Amino acid sequence: MPEIALTAGTIEYQDTGGDGPVVVLLGGLVMPGSVWDPVTEDLRTDHRLIVPTMPLGGHRIAMKPDADLSLAGFAQIVAELLEGLGLDDVTLVQNDHAAALVLAGNDPARVARLVISSCEAFDNYPPGLPGKNIRLTAFAPGGLFLAMQAMRMRWLRSSPIGFGWLSKRPLPNQVYDEWLAPIQHDAAIRRDLAKYVKGARKRDMLAVCERLRTFDRPALVVWTPEDRIQKPDHGRRLAELMPNARLLEIEDSYTLIMRDQPAAFADAIRGFVREPAPVAAG
Repeated sequence: MPEIALTAGTIEYQDTGGDGPVVVLLGGLVMPGSVWDPVTEDLRTDHRLIVPTMPLGGHRIAMKPDADLSLAGFAQIVAELLEGLGLDDVTLVQNDHAAALVLAGNDPARVARLVISSCEAFDNYPPGLPGKNIRLTAFAPGGLFLAMQAMRMRWLRSSPIGFGWLSKRPLPNQVYDEWLAPIQHDAAIRRDLAKYVKGARKRDMLAVCERLRTFDRPALVVWTPEDRIQKPDHGRRLAELMPNARLLEIEDSYTLIMRDQPAAFADAIRGFVREPAPVAAG
């Protein structure tokens, strides 16, 4: 898998190649880029897809000990990735985490379009029962190690404090095994995730969302009314914040819409990318 060296450390990413519109897909906690595989298989025929594994516990290469893994730090990671790969006019897609929200409000120079999908926002930070549980375990000595080792028990990983509320349809156990392997075996990977979750503050997320008012490029908010981790009404609120945004609800899904409803999600992205850019006033 290709790698790119950034200020924070080395990031692995998938690049499908091709000369179609560039779509960058970002995921969440304890998930590698493969979380997007069903959507990637659909879109790769007519898009160039960049799928990094963000340093949120599903990554295999630990970040530098002094890496900035705050919300702002993750936005910087994405900005450096786009710059390092020479990508402009990208469609940036975010699920679960908020790196794209921060970038859109701070430095969206290389972002032509934004897709926000069932992610942490407003006062739901850390999001839901799983997010709050990970944060609590990170503060206890050895807590994150014990919590991740406990996820070897299949009944626990499919519970609400594990992955049970992320997807409406349970994923194969080998998928969860792949996602959990880095954080179960590498103390430096656990250090990276702990640094992020221990620094999570609601006031920071509220400020991130407020700055989205300045993002005036096309935005699509893809949400599910059945979400049990990200608040169902947050999709509408995010769409109302941005001056050129609209909401699309996809039913029969939880947070991981790319897994529960991959065809509908891929169709939403494809249609959004194909829409003509709005004509500037004046």
